[in-house]
Amino acid sequence: QVQFVESGGGLVQPGGSLRLSCATSGNINDIIAVGWYRQAPGKQREWVAVISRGGSTNFADSVKGRFTISRDNYADAVYLQMNRLLPEDTAAYYCNEYPLPALPSWGQGTQVTVSS
Repeated sequence: QVQFVESGGGLVQPGGSLRLSCATSGNINDIIAVGWYRQAPGKQREWVAVISRGGSTNFADSVKGRFTISRDNYADAVYLQMNRLLPEDTAAYYCNEYPLPALPSWGQGTQVTVSS
């Protein structure tokens, strides 16, 4: 099973930007689609964005127009560019296959905190 390692989180003021990185243990071209997910304190993990092997993208309504997703097939990495961040974007962010496998293995995630 492919392993994922997330990085790039931090503390940012509302309206700011962050770029998250997702590194994979294998060949990213073997993964049909990679998604970003997030989990806020006390809430269930939710899907945020997805990028297919061919580069097609889709976003949750809550982040559409503010977040973009890209992938580097040579670096085996996927990126999430987050702009115009809101306090409600505060969460731990994870990447994984999309759709999720039956028993997904999660990395440690990267914490994003949006606060003034």
